[in-house]
Amino acid sequence: MEVGCGEGDLLASVKPSYGVGIDFSPEMVALARARHPDLSFIEADAHDFEMSDSFDYIVLSDLVNDVWDVQRIISRVSHMATSDTRIVLNFYNRLWESPLRAAATFGFARRSLLQNWLTESDVEGFLRLCGLEVVRNWTEIIALTNLAGLGRLANQYLARAWPVRKVALTNFVVARTVAPQSLPALPTVSVIVAARNEAGNIEALLERVPDMGAATDIVFVEGHSTDDTYETIARLIANEPPGRCQLFRQNGTGKGDAVRMGLSQAKGDILMILDADLTVPPEDLPRFYDALISGAGEFINGVRLVYPMETEAMRSLNLFGNRLFSLAFTWILDQPIRDTLCGTKVLWKSDYEKIAANREYFGDFDPFGDYDLLFGAAKLNLSIAEVPIRYRERVYGSTNISRWRHGWLLLRMVAFAARRIKFV
Repeated sequence: MEVGCGEGDLLASVKPSYGVGIDFSPEMVALARARHPDLSFIEADAHDFEMSDSFDYIVLSDLVNDVWDVQRIISRVSHMATSDTRIVLNFYNRLWESPLRAAATFGFARRSLLQNWLTESDVEGFLRLCGLEVVRNWTEIIALTNLAGLGRLANQYLARAWPVRKVALTNFVVARTVAPQSLPALPTVSVIVAARNEAGNIEALLERVPDMGAATDIVFVEGHSTDDTYETIARLIANEPPGRCQLFRQNGTGKGDAVRMGLSQAKGDILMILDADLTVPPEDLPRFYDALISGAGEFINGVRLVYPMETEAMRSLNLFGNRLFSLAFTWILDQPIRDTLCGTKVLWKSDYEKIAANREYFGDFDPFGDYDLLFGAAKLNLSIAEVPIRYRERVYGSTNISRWRHGWLLLRMVAFAARRIKFV
């Protein structure tokens, strides 16, 4: 649904399977109906409009600049939003108020009606008052003309880069409702464990993974171990209750491939990824479960960089690299990301299926699986919440990560994500 749809061109451009446009002008509504007969257009004042339908996306494009009561309109549209709905707003940067007024005075710009010049914090405050939270925000447009192609480049790159983004013309905000989810029943949980050369950790893992929700099962994917990891898992899960565990041999290579195989085989409503090395304690998984079902986030990411670590848990250079990557991804994804490579990530299976269906947008090149999920969650505008955990030393085996080879690969992935998410 687009509120303040005008001629309906923006609504039509996103090709909705079901699209509704709202506008108070009878002339605009008549024109929109003639231009886009496959869409529905309703003449109504957004301040008083009500509709029983709910929508995947509700768009308020340049609307809060002009309306009398911003809070009332946001409150109205929030009643047509579910926990899966995304409300998208764009509005002018307040810093442009005086320059645009001067341009209009001297005939270089069209005069407009009295505007609401709102800051990002103003809009975030209105959203919070209406039970909504900001998922991400970004800026667009620094050049008002193309200038032989230079304007397009400036708008694509400079408008999103600090410090130039502070003076970009337009702010964009994506928000969602934070009302607690109404679950028809307790969800089931699948814990995906990719295991390579982890034979000594399997028994403790089985003992320590807690029961969560209506039922909890563990999906093991063994990845070409040189020790007896596969045989150890097979022997130990034979003593578990029926349906408690599944075991698969990995077909491809790399942790990411193993994780994706486990996710595709999981049956639970909630999917959890747990590293077999037990550096993230299985006892912390209920924290992730609670954050997801409470609606605190839709993609729950573990963070190892808040609490002090055990002495040998992470080498200093790795810690430094992780902090740099977290800063880079906070900027790229427009959401705070404090740890990109923590192996513990939790999401609804329905959301993972959407990520998997859109995987072609980024490609299948992530050897770890962490970035694949983070990129996909950001592309879907899922709210990413972070759960700090205490990171432990390994008690068996050694890491499968090569600091230099994989570090270089991660840098390439950062550049790739910037092109596919930030500078589009």
